[in-house]
Amino acid sequence: MNKSNTVEQRKARESEQRRKDIIKAVRSLIKTGGAREITLRKVAEKAGFSTTVVYNLFQNKATLITQAMDSDLLDLVKAMRNSMDAKLPLLENIRRVGRAYVTFGMRHPDQYALVFMERRPHAPVESSHVEHGNSMQDPYAFACQLFADLAATGAIPAGQAEAMAQIYWEGLHGMVSLRLVFGDGEEWFQHDEFDRHLDVLIDVLMRGILHRHA
Repeated sequence: MNKSNTVEQRKARESEQRRKDIIKAVRSLIKTGGAREITLRKVAEKAGFSTTVVYNLFQNKATLITQAMDSDLLDLVKAMRNSMDAKLPLLENIRRVGRAYVTFGMRHPDQYALVFMERRPHAPVESSHVEHGNSMQDPYAFACQLFADLAATGAIPAGQAEAMAQIYWEGLHGMVSLRLVFGDGEEWFQHDEFDRHLDVLIDVLMRGILHRHA
């Protein structure tokens, strides 16, 4: 290996480490102040770099926040995929994936809030290290693929697969977001027991989707 290659590899490693340090700083700042409080200057100060270094690696606030979410999206899609059992019927696996989604949100409230509940600027999908539309990395693409598979059985029209995936997701998100916002001590209304409520929610969503297209 020649000297120039060694130098380039060292520079690449250093750049990647800076990127990781900056992402760590972004996540820390978001946890304490929310995405709207993020600025390149605050991130640079938190990470111990100049604003020039941060700008050269990320260009803007939207890209910073987008890449800060990458690991959460990968963790979520992993949890969803791991919940499936190839020996079970597709409908049961869709239910299992829905349960995994809600469970992930409840177990990781900060990560869930960052990805799905924070108002933030949006960067082009190409700026994320998660490949948009890749069902192995993108949780939404994975959910859409499940409903495309359901459409292939004739249970729903192929042209409605993505819309039904969205409706399923919106219902699940509603449960997660309300539980995270209200917590267990809300006095205005009583939460049903978590597992029972989740089972009923998934059952109502799936029965409604299937009945609509029966």
